[in-house]
Amino acid sequence: MSRHTSLRLAGASALTIGAVALAGCASGAEESDPNTLVVSTFPFGVEQMEEAVFEPFTEETGIEIEVATGSNADRLSQLELAGGVNPDVDVMMISDYYAALGQEKGLFQQVDEEQVPALADIADFAKEEAYAGPAYSYQVNGTLYRTDELDADEAASWDLYGDDAFAGRLALPDISVTAGQLTVSGVGATYGDGPYDVDTAFSTMADWAPNVLQFYSSSTEVTNLISQGEIAAAVSLNGFATDLIASGEPVAWTAPESGAYMATNRAMIPEGAANVDAAHQFIDYLLTAEAQSASADLVGDLPVNLSADVPAELTDVVGDIAADPEAAGYATLDPAELVPTRDEWVDRFAREVAAQ
Repeated sequence: MSRHTSLRLAGASALTIGAVALAGCASGAEESDPNTLVVSTFPFGVEQMEEAVFEPFTEETGIEIEVATGSNADRLSQLELAGGVNPDVDVMMISDYYAALGQEKGLFQQVDEEQVPALADIADFAKEEAYAGPAYSYQVNGTLYRTDELDADEAASWDLYGDDAFAGRLALPDISVTAGQLTVSGVGATYGDGPYDVDTAFSTMADWAPNVLQFYSSSTEVTNLISQGEIAAAVSLNGFATDLIASGEPVAWTAPESGAYMATNRAMIPEGAANVDAAHQFIDYLLTAEAQSASADLVGDLPVNLSADVPAELTDVVGDIAADPEAAGYATLDPAELVPTRDEWVDRFAREVAAQ
């Protein structure tokens, strides 16, 4: 049985933005204690992350970690309320869109490269200048499909979603989730002028809508649909396939033949953080091959340190993509194109695509 749980999906870090209570924030004297670091992270997979990264970091440095958890949206709202003064968080592990949104609002400070030597060992996409902090994991978008109904070549083609032979037996992500924007951009790049050609993407997906059983908004929805045979395929992040494939389900995942995009999770230092030096030490450790290998094994995160060991459970899904996603044709999206348009595109998707 897989040690990875469906909740630990790195991709699911941005899948749902429902409220989850923040917990574990430090207060008063603890905030200024150089031997205490408050790390804000996602509300799932915390025990695995503690075993893989937090506890070894404490053993190596003597710096204790206090964990705060919550959804991307809730945690960013907490920072906004703090206004850069005593935010009660020293490092925030957060999905790339929310990292960019926080940057636009002045909520994060630039990570000092000189204090993070491990940056030299990570992939170029993980240290893009568009972000104030580096990526520590990533998710790639593709198609989750039933092998008793499709082969990999059929599943890799975006044309599958317009094939009436599969009417009512396909699923697509809502744009509000991580896979949703990656999908819109993949369709725009394949059928239009590029990843931000949402006019073409929305009109194309509106034509597909009669074939779509569900525009899903959680990993559980889509994995249940495909494991129960209600759908033959769905666009999804790679992490959705891990447990299904490991359990022997007749399911596989493949990258798209074009329009391949990935999302990242970022390690950010909030403005006003009490322990900036310890925050840099933590980020440096998080990016080491040791921590990245342990996180891949225990949490299921695809590592950005290209020297990290990737377990078979992950390579069984993505194959050689894990060795170098950029070499495999994957690209990241420009946050400058996404943050200002987010609300408009979500509204348009609901009216022009999902409502069809």
